[in-house]
Amino acid sequence: MKKILSILLAAMLAFSALGATSMMAFAASNTVASPEHTTRDNDKIGQVNGKVSDDVDYQVDPTDPTKISFTYTGNGDFQNWQFPGMTEGKDYKVMSCIGHVRDLPKGNFSQDLTGDFEIEYEVPAEKKHLVSELRSEARKADMVWLASDEDREGEAIAWHLAEVLGLDPSTTRRIVFHEITPEAIHKALENPRTIDLNRVDAQQARRVLDRLIGYKISPLLWQKIKKGLSAGRVQSVAAKMICDRENEIEIFVPEEYWTVDAKFKLEHAAITAHFTGMDGEKKDLTCKADADEVLRRCENAAFAVSGIKQSERRKYPAPPFTTSNLQQEASRKLGFTTQKTMQIAQQLYEGVELKGSGTVGLITYLRTDSTRVAEEADVAARAFIRENYGENYVAVGENGKKSNAKIQDAHEAIRPTNISLTPAIVKDSLQRDLFRLYQLIWKRFTASRMQPAVYETTSVKVGAGEYDFTMASSKLSFDGFMSVYVQEEDKEESSAPFGKLEKGMELGLAGLVPSQHFTQPPAHYTEASLVKALEEQGIGRPSTYAPTITTIIARRYVAKENKNLYVTELGEVVNRIMKNSFASIVDINFTANLEYLLVAKFLYKP
Repeated sequence: MKKILSILLAAMLAFSALGATSMMAFAASNTVASPEHTTRDNDKIGQVNGKVSDDVDYQVDPTDPTKISFTYTGNGDFQNWQFPGMTEGKDYKVMSCIGHVRDLPKGNFSQDLTGDFEIEYEVPAEKKHLVSELRSEARKADMVWLASDEDREGEAIAWHLAEVLGLDPSTTRRIVFHEITPEAIHKALENPRTIDLNRVDAQQARRVLDRLIGYKISPLLWQKIKKGLSAGRVQSVAAKMICDRENEIEIFVPEEYWTVDAKFKLEHAAITAHFTGMDGEKKDLTCKADADEVLRRCENAAFAVSGIKQSERRKYPAPPFTTSNLQQEASRKLGFTTQKTMQIAQQLYEGVELKGSGTVGLITYLRTDSTRVAEEADVAARAFIRENYGENYVAVGENGKKSNAKIQDAHEAIRPTNISLTPAIVKDSLQRDLFRLYQLIWKRFTASRMQPAVYETTSVKVGAGEYDFTMASSKLSFDGFMSVYVQEEDKEESSAPFGKLEKGMELGLAGLVPSQHFTQPPAHYTEASLVKALEEQGIGRPSTYAPTITTIIARRYVAKENKNLYVTELGEVVNRIMKNSFASIVDINFTANLEYLLVAKFLYKP
């Protein structure tokens, strides 16, 4: 991190008056990320051209001072280059605001809900000393650079910081980057902008509404049940979803059904066909009498191949990870909780010490709802695949699904910052869990840029009088992306070939096997499946999935046993009160539609 920050700061000085002191404030969930300042005006500062050093040229656009470019003209390694004679603390200073610097007052809801809807904010006691330090340094700086996340929350952090510090728009710049690499920071510094007030307004609306719901409803739970309970727009809906699932399981009535398999013995193999219906029409066997009828009619019937269809099927790779499907896959493959996944991913994002390379940020930003990939990363990935796997493994065009229109799309997908840092290269530098999660992210992203797997499939229809049976087999003919990344459903897809079969060929019946089955109730939610359901319903944001689950478990509304989530007696009581008294608040459509409206506000450009 030290090396990368030195590059960031050295590059940053190109935008300040020569030799002047500059300051950048970072606002992030933990150590690094960003804040910003905004103005609706363009303050013309005039054209400035020149050289910061022998190796760096810079230029300010005379018509738009937010467009500033600089060029490194030296021949050395950019990753290790710094401005000559510059020292941290003397020529520049990096400070972190460590997330939000002010919030709604604690302990009461004193907001004006009439008139102009003025919102009251306060600097928390634990942040007052830090804000004082930031304000003091900002006054001494010739330029302040704010670099918070690009989503609603990050935009609000930047706005609050600018307001609290009283920053001058003409000497404040807002930048964003989605990975901690020299290239990303270099690009961000070339493209500063102003604060997007649409995103700020959307965040304020969500924050006030969530506070309103929590502060108005929670006291009722204290009166009716006990102190310490809480309600929330997202957590109450998540708890309700678990309650609803438990109710579905409780009232579920199993339904009986039967299957009949016909087993045949060929010269070198045994094959099995499954009963599907009569005279080309599908027929379900709902009881033993239905199965017995098939057995009686087929016992002495002649079985013959009535049709063979051979085809090719392509299986496409999954897109790169978003926050929700990273949490789901890490749960399924690695056994991680959502909270553990985010903690480890945060470490990979902030940077780890690699032997011979210093501190390196290994993945892009970890809170995202988008599968979008930066063009340069896409090009680099395809070049890597071409070199290491061959041209025939490189995807043509874009694989996977397009991003949903309801997402924020503030950050690209979660991916490795440098695809050439393979899991094998970094393994010795990473702790076990860090390595396992990085390997999962690297493989998923690499596979997403590869050709689909190709299967040769054979479907055989077998007739026994009026009764129809079918059997199918598939053979992997080209592994494509599966040479790198295999999902659970891919593991058992290939099946043994039938051998040589021809239409009209008679088959010797070895036996008929009836089996009784019962339909199964819906599965209990796990953390992974609950995250998937929340995302599908449009409830919450990437940053809220893990905290929401942690909260409802901590409040004892839900208990976790063997990965399954079960509603507790307390959870049932709280859910009953919420449904009876605040039905609209715990309505899934209300929460989902609110998220959609907030995104619409965030995307709206006046």
